[in-house]
Amino acid sequence: MKISITDKGEGIAQQFARAIGAKVDGRFIRIPDSKGGGYMSGFNWGKELRMMIRNYHLKEEVVIDRKNELAEGQDDVVFRLNGIFPTSVHRKGQFSTEQPNVLICKHAVSSVMEMPSNTLFGSVTIAASRQYLRSLFEELKHPIAETILKGKDNFIFETSLSSEMLRVGSEILDQPIPENLERYYYNLKCQELLCHIFSLLIQRDPVPASSMHLDDIKAIYAIKIHLQSHLNEPPNIASLATEAGMSEPKLRKLFKQTFGKGVFEYYQSARVQEAARLFKEKKLTVSEVGYQLGFTNLSHFSREFEKYIGMKPKKYSLSKEVAGGA
Repeated sequence: MKISITDKGEGIAQQFARAIGAKVDGRFIRIPDSKGGGYMSGFNWGKELRMMIRNYHLKEEVVIDRKNELAEGQDDVVFRLNGIFPTSVHRKGQFSTEQPNVLICKHAVSSVMEMPSNTLFGSVTIAASRQYLRSLFEELKHPIAETILKGKDNFIFETSLSSEMLRVGSEILDQPIPENLERYYYNLKCQELLCHIFSLLIQRDPVPASSMHLDDIKAIYAIKIHLQSHLNEPPNIASLATEAGMSEPKLRKLFKQTFGKGVFEYYQSARVQEAARLFKEKKLTVSEVGYQLGFTNLSHFSREFEKYIGMKPKKYSLSKEVAGGA
């Protein structure tokens, strides 16, 4: 199913709900059984801050072609935290899970959002005005923070979910306070998540961010997709640059600016994360996983896995978390 939606600055939840025939139940939008299951929910604190929670799955793949038509002077930044909610062992076996990450971009950046079938979507999206963000973070003197707070050009940054963000995700899902305090509680959780996001971003090298056209953003994400779909093949920077239509130095700079890692470091990290997934979900052996991901030397695989995960693959594959699905 393809849905074309125009966001005029108030989000797309209501339009998405109408397109799939979802039921509105107070602040919840319930996904009908015929389409999947779960819900969307959210809060709006005026023009300064909005929050949307997605916790659902769909039986049919949905592609949203989203365009943004913001009011004059509206200058929001969107923070989308994907895969932030814990998933039970039963549901992990029943569904795929979305890739966990944090995406930060200007609201004005139009996008295509793909939602595969039988995939658990558990995300928090925060849309905040720059004025509001400056009231919280203006004292951060880091090029990335300054780009988010004041930059005139399009930008996009992506980072990983930290353990602190995952903790907040659990607290959002298992909201423990009375209904008449919800708005205050979720407002605080938005601020907490924003603090954790900026905390990660300012750990990056303090290099001024280059402006990015929409074509640059599309090209960099095409490279990301290529790396993720060819984890058994080391990246060839020259051919990637040719495919992207940009010079090798520009590719390296924009890729590291966006993801906080160079192309090869991102590739290695993605390989190890996929290895961890295969241990958890497929119960493969160390040699099976290593060879499947293109490691011809299992000692090298073991060193790389320990570098990113913190323990050797054999120990990880036998750990309680993997064996018991905690």
